[in-house]
Amino acid sequence: MIASVRGEVLHKGLSTAVVDVMGLGLELQATPQTLSGLHEGREARLATAFVARKDDSPLLFGFAGAEEKEIFETMLGVSGIGPRTALAVLTALGTQEVRTAIAQGDPKPFTTVSGIGPKGAKRIVLELADKLVPADPAPASTPQAAQIPLWRTQVTEALTGLGWNEKDASAAIDDALVGREELADSGDVALILRTVLGWLGARASAPAAGRGSTRTGEGR
Repeated sequence: MIASVRGEVLHKGLSTAVVDVMGLGLELQATPQTLSGLHEGREARLATAFVARKDDSPLLFGFAGAEEKEIFETMLGVSGIGPRTALAVLTALGTQEVRTAIAQGDPKPFTTVSGIGPKGAKRIVLELADKLVPADPAPASTPQAAQIPLWRTQVTEALTGLGWNEKDASAAIDDALVGREELADSGDVALILRTVLGWLGARASAPAAGRGSTRTGEGR
């Protein structure tokens, strides 16, 4: 089983990406959220799920993190839910909303996904009642979780896909956006990512700076 892939992104489309793994181009289907963190010509690291099919070629799905993969694979255990529908659920709802809907026994969010009707939505909630729950029993009341903007999550995922660990990526975002509050407020993922990468590049070229260290307050 292919659990993960790491390599240069050769192509990125609307719903798929091709990653070069030791000379072999692997096509992965992914959510727009995951694809937004990939860039052609740059390295990516993705968790993957391999789905075999009886009468057709197998499919490989790529995920930005382990949580997306867990929800995708758990959804496949629901009768009547195939891999493309499971991916559509992640695309439409995101990981936290899926967990919250399951925990609250609320099938309504799933009816917004193409191909899932009221009966299918109820079946998802019933069959996954004990399998997918929010990591925090009360996520809506956790101020720290509520304050994390989507752009920051996407930029962090893009940086970790390029090789930085999550801690260093988060520190680099903080340092690169000092004095750039308007940029942070804009939520422009592409522009923010370019700014952070530019800051990292300038830091790496500084005489006393090291590429592997992005601790807040150094090199300024």
